[in-house]
This record gives sequence, structure tokens and C-alpha cells, in this order.
Amino acid sequence: MKHERFLEIIRFLIVGGISFIVDYGLLFILVEFFDVHYLYSSAISFTVSVIFNYYLCVKYVFKGAGSQTTRQAIIFIGSSVVGLGLNQICMYFFVDLLKIHYMIAKIGATAIVTIWNYIMKRKAVTMTNN
Repeated sequence: MKHERFLEIIRFLIVGGISFIVDYGLLFILVEFFDVHYLYSSAISFTVSVIFNYYLCVKYVFKGAGSQTTRQAIIFIGSSVVGLGLNQICMYFFVDLLKIHYMIAKIGATAIVTIWNYIMKRKAVTMTNN
């Protein structure tokens, strides 16, 4: 693996960690303090963290991404919608079917979605205008 790609992955994991704190914290606040159902809270917190994550990915993680085209933004948003779907499926599966506490389930869901996010977001922010 090239040195720059390794550093990119490290930056992605740092930004992802910060985004996870936003996601996880907002999920907890919405459920525990505002009594919002865990699936709605999960969708809201995921969406907020995706917006935050996108900004940091373009500015910090993927060096040379530059200004984004409409095509790149659509791919990024599309991959995020699929990521949201994966997140919601995982949350439902872990919480309702396996009876795992929603905060623990979120960790598992995030681990699964992170792999998808790296692959697709890297494509979205680094593709060339062809």
C-alpha cells in the first residue's frame, strides 16, 4: 500500500471517529432526552453526521479533491443514502430481532457502514471530470 493511501485511510478513520461521536451522541440525545424512536433518531443522527463527514472528507481526508462537481456530489449523496439504508437495516436487525441495546447496535451498524462509506466516498470525491 502506498504511503499516501495509508495516510488517507488514517485521516478517514480520524474524521470517521469524530463523525461517529456526532452520530452516536445525537442518537443518544434524541432517544433519551427527546423520546424520539430509535430508528428515527438513528436516521436523523446519521444524516447530520454524513453532512459533517462530507465536508471534512473534501477538505481534509482526500487531498486534491478540490471543488466538487454535481456528478461527484450526486454519487456522494447516493452512497450516503445507501449507507443510511444499511444503517437502518442493521439497527432494526440488531435491536428488534437480536434484542441488542440500541447504543450497542449502533456500534455494529457503524462498523458495517464504514467499509461501504470509505469505498464510495473515496470514489465520489476523487473522481475526475470525464
